[in-house]
Amino acid sequence: MVRLPRLTIAAGGLGLAAWVVRAGRPVPDAIGGRATGARAARMQASPEWSDGRFHNQQLRFEPSSRTLSGSVKELIAGRQERHPVGDVPLVRGPLAVQDAGTHVTWLGHSTVLVQVDGSVLLLDPVWSDRCSPSQHVGPRRLHPVPVALGDLPPVDVVVISHDHYDHLDMDSVRELASIRRETRFVVPLGVGAHLEKWGVAADRIDELDWHEETSVVGVRLVATPAQHFSGRGLSRDGTLWSSWVIEGESGRVFYSGDTGYFVGFAEIGERYGPFDVSLVQVGAYDDGWPTIHMTPEHGVEAHLDVRAGVMVPVHWGTFNLAFHAWSEPVERVIVEAERRGATVVVPRPGERVDVAALPEGHTYWWRSVT
Repeated sequence: MVRLPRLTIAAGGLGLAAWVVRAGRPVPDAIGGRATGARAARMQASPEWSDGRFHNQQLRFEPSSRTLSGSVKELIAGRQERHPVGDVPLVRGPLAVQDAGTHVTWLGHSTVLVQVDGSVLLLDPVWSDRCSPSQHVGPRRLHPVPVALGDLPPVDVVVISHDHYDHLDMDSVRELASIRRETRFVVPLGVGAHLEKWGVAADRIDELDWHEETSVVGVRLVATPAQHFSGRGLSRDGTLWSSWVIEGESGRVFYSGDTGYFVGFAEIGERYGPFDVSLVQVGAYDDGWPTIHMTPEHGVEAHLDVRAGVMVPVHWGTFNLAFHAWSEPVERVIVEAERRGATVVVPRPGERVDVAALPEGHTYWWRSVT
């Protein structure tokens, strides 16, 4: 079994949760629930489950060139500019319903509003100031959320990729569940236990294994493999992690979730592609955890593997979760995309991208605050 670096676990929130528990403090509700009964039995019947946890299909271990002591030294003394030097430019204001076509609005990190043929889906919603079991410690936002939850168009479906704190946020889930009773939640196996702990009714939750699918408001949602891990407390891999296929009548979107690069992308492209747009994780990479977070170059390769038309990079620029400079991911993505002939759009947080009417060239907006 591959042992993940401690700093990787901390980035996923496990280190903070462990600190809270070991310090003898009350276990916060944000840690979530535990699968029991029929839910646990279904998880244990999954082909991805063995030895008491979920496993990746392929996990190639690449030894880190950085020791733990070297990581701590880099964290303290590294010269990378890990924060913007000014206010990140945002596109603020209410978001309108788009009745036709495929539109994506990056709201920061991996939170994306996807509109397909008039249906509204929200991916990995995180509105909290910190991605942590506590709002007093943990990675803090580098920029505000550009749009209040109440200013979103009515959300039909919330889609979760996995249960790490920078992707599954208790306060955001609770508010979304209360704003609109018709909103459904589509999640990987086991994640529903967290949602039920936070008050989401079981009949509003669809939990899927890899290659299982459901249809909500005319949109087909397929849970597809990713190469990552999960956990919000002291244990790991007790819930599944996924990438997602989102397919409407006239548009198709691929969302990578958090993942290392692996052969599964080509298989997803062959089985479910081509896609109009890919939303691909490109940040929080490091030599210490190459198998569970893609580099920007691997992100471009994954985009090409799934056979997508345009790539929108996500999982960068909002939380400082690694050692690289805050805007390095998109700079490297653009270079690699030009080399590989891929089309990339890098919107400002809150800026809507109409897949049928792409902007010409890059604005390089991040350079004004780098």
